[in-house]
Amino acid sequence: MASTACFVIVSKNDIPIYEAEVGSAPKREDQAYQHQFILHAALDVVQDLAWATNTIFMLLHDSRSEDGIKSFFQEVHELYIKIFLNPLYLPGSRITSSHFDTKVRALARKYL
Repeated sequence: MASTACFVIVSKNDIPIYEAEVGSAPKREDQAYQHQFILHAALDVVQDLAWATNTIFMLLHDSRSEDGIKSFFQEVHELYIKIFLNPLYLPGSRITSSHFDTKVRALARKYL
């Protein structure tokens, strides 16, 4: 079955620092906008509960695998920590690393 997912990392100032449309389903432009709309609407609900940290990881998906989603988040979090510990990275700025993007997309194919 083809799956679709949209993954976003949001900084404390509600600024998306990383966005990726991932999944094996064919991509449609209107679907990407719909995913962004849903995630931003969810952010309004989540932000009141989750700002114990400076960053929120959000995933909009149609996958049924809870273990796969958990593994995806764990490994992406490890990748984010490596970016965050880079002395040249300014916390809260956009993540532009092609290596990070490639790894996130590979993890999405593996787990979602």
